[in-house]
Order: sequence, then structure tokens, then C-alpha cells
Amino acid sequence: MNTILRVAIQKKGRLSDDSIALFKECGIKFSDARKGRLKAEATNFPMEFLFLRDDDIPGYVEDGVADLGIVGENEMAEQNKDVSVIRKLGFSKCRLSLALPRGTEYNGVKDFEGKSIATSYPHILGTYLKENGVTAEIQEISGSVEIAPSIGLADGICDLVSSGSTLLMNGLQEVESIFKSEAVLIGPQKLDDAKQAIVDQLLFRMKAVTTANNNKYILLNAPNEKLDEIIGLLPGMRSPTVLPLAQEGWSSVHSVIQEDDFWVVIDKLGAAGAEGILVVPIEKMIV
Repeated sequence: MNTILRVAIQKKGRLSDDSIALFKECGIKFSDARKGRLKAEATNFPMEFLFLRDDDIPGYVEDGVADLGIVGENEMAEQNKDVSVIRKLGFSKCRLSLALPRGTEYNGVKDFEGKSIATSYPHILGTYLKENGVTAEIQEISGSVEIAPSIGLADGICDLVSSGSTLLMNGLQEVESIFKSEAVLIGPQKLDDAKQAIVDQLLFRMKAVTTANNNKYILLNAPNEKLDEIIGLLPGMRSPTVLPLAQEGWSSVHSVIQEDDFWVVIDKLGAAGAEGILVVPIEKMIV
């Protein structure tokens, strides 16, 4: 019997979309069954997908129903199941924050002493308050947390924040970030050898995709008298590739630069005399 790896992902929402996009970038082909069936099998990789509620995924992985799962770190921490992070994925970044009605004076987390806080994350919030020596009443609600202060249900809230616009629209101000989150690939403490071999193949592909997304391939023309200076600005993987141009005294320089360094490096290259700078996305990158 062939070994199949079962992977649980959120059945709808941005995290689901980003997870599916990642697997497809890894070259894994499957039909998106989210609108009907809750399962889909890959046609070119030994993997089956389960489309589930995000808060159910850690439990399914702990129980062995799914071998892997993709969830936000916040959901993993809140469910507090016996699973571990295999790889951080770099998307769906957000933070869990405390917020109060706009205009409320705030001097620190001790201001929540004796207050009521509405949240969908009682475990994370309770742990944070205990660590900071604050005793507060936690009102657990499953949705529309932002409305709680305006209807008198709570003095403040603890909820996920991305841009902060939802808080502003509901008359709230973010006062304390208590937990940073991003999408993570989770798994049990141990898999059998056959499934672990498939996981290793998957991780190899994921690394190639995420490394490519974090880097750009750059090509430029450089006067030979400026080559040393220009090469010194290009960290690359090892060293840049330098090829002579048909025009005497000029060379073509090829290298890879990190996305975070992109604009700073480009400005320096131009100032050093580089011309005809081309920047090309990288589809996959094996390092």
C-alpha cells in the first residue's frame, strides 16, 4: 500500500488561499475542493488535503487524523495541543493585541487590573496576564470582538490585528501587542519513516520556493574600471558572474540580492556606475 501524507489546511479565507498557492508553487497538482468536498488528492505527489476549520487543525494533527497542518501560530498556541512547528512560512502575519476605547489613557498592562476583556483567545490572553501579574475578567466570545466595549460587555478587547483599521472603525486604539503570529507548518512529535521521507521532500520544495520569493536575480552592465567596487556591493550566493560585453571596456554582471536589501543596493549600484540594471523574479532557488 502506497504511503499518503495527509495535510490539513483552512477551508476558506486568506490563510487557505496562501496555503494552496504555496503547494502549487511547490509543483503539487490537485483540485481545489473547498467549495464542495472537504478532501482533495494530489495527482503528482503522495499527498491528500483536508479542508477544515482552522481551530480544528491542531487537534486533528495531534490525534493523527492529519499528518501535517497549516495554521496561524496564534491558533496553535490557543489550542495548546501536543504538536510542533516544522517550518515558519512567512505569510499571514499578524499580531494579537489588547485594545481600549479611543481616548482612554493607558500607562501599561497594569491598567487592565480588575477590568473585563473580551477575546476569542482566552488561553493566550490568560497566560499573558498571569505572566504580568494582572488579574482581569476574560469574556470569551467567538466573533465580533470589537463591538464588546461599545455595548458594555467589556472594558477592552484582545484580538488579532493586521493593519489596525478594524479597530479604528470601531472606536478602539491598540495599546499592547502580546503575541506575534504567522502561518506555520505543524506536525506531531514523530512520524514513521515513510511519511517523514515525504515530509523531507515537501520541505525541500518549500525551501526552494520561499528562498526564491525572498531574492531577486539582477543583471547589469559595468565599466571594467568600476568592477571591483560594483562587485563589492553584490553579496550574492558566492560571488557574482562576470562576462565580457562586445563593447570593449564593459562587462555584464549577474548576481542574486535579497528582497529586503533591494532598493538600497540598486541605489548604490547606480551611484557606482552600473547601467542597464535588470531585475528578474526567481521561480525556484536551490541553495
